[in-house]
Amino acid sequence: MLIGAHVDYEDPLAEAAARNADVIQFFLSDPQEWKPPVPRTDTAAIRDSEVQVFIHAPYRINVATTNNRIRIPSRKLLIQHAVGAAEIGASGLIVHGGHVDKSDDLATGFDNWRKAMQQAQDSGALLPQTPILIENTAGGDNACARRFDNLARLWDAVGDFGVGFCLDTCHAHAGGEDLLNIVDRVKAITGRIDLIHANGSRDGFDSGRDRHDNLTSKTEPGMIDPELVAAVISASGAPAVVETPGGVEGQSADIAYLRAHL
Repeated sequence: MLIGAHVDYEDPLAEAAARNADVIQFFLSDPQEWKPPVPRTDTAAIRDSEVQVFIHAPYRINVATTNNRIRIPSRKLLIQHAVGAAEIGASGLIVHGGHVDKSDDLATGFDNWRKAMQQAQDSGALLPQTPILIENTAGGDNACARRFDNLARLWDAVGDFGVGFCLDTCHAHAGGEDLLNIVDRVKAITGRIDLIHANGSRDGFDSGRDRHDNLTSKTEPGMIDPELVAAVISASGAPAVVETPGGVEGQSADIAYLRAHL
């Protein structure tokens, strides 16, 4: 099992070495801004490294929304980061499932996802070696990938475009999806799990709150059992990254825990 962490994008290979990580995930630009990937001087080193690499798209992206001021630049930014991820040889580009406004029909969000994938395909940005990986989200009643019944509707819209899936354990727990047998339930919908975000949660089941915690910080009833996170990774057969706090020390402890329990 390949285990690693989400790291800073300035020098991701050094961050990987500091954590003894087999796999890393990072951003290609500031995740809170509408910016294309920042040119890198370490592209060749990343491509030649034995460390497996995933890229996370900016948080701003929401291709599902009916708001033109968000949806249209989201499509452009998604394509730019898909191209950037492919250039460094990444195994996938993770993007959140997105949502529509309270007054909108969720069906419109799924259709907007289909249109975004069609545009990406027409641009040549959809590559099988670097697929777009849709990630489940924690909150929102109008989210496209929080509840798995909605995830099934989303997959009906985009499954033919070769997209993959990233399963976040904190998001599932906070979003109201039990981690027990979750791998079977996801694969029944998507047919695949490409990456696990192995995160603890600071909040209880179905809280709708996206607050990650270290795996062994379980101090209250209702928090995620870290052994269950390890079981999810094992059942999925997918690589896993921790997106947990504490920097090198905190993430290294989480990586060590997972390796000891797999």
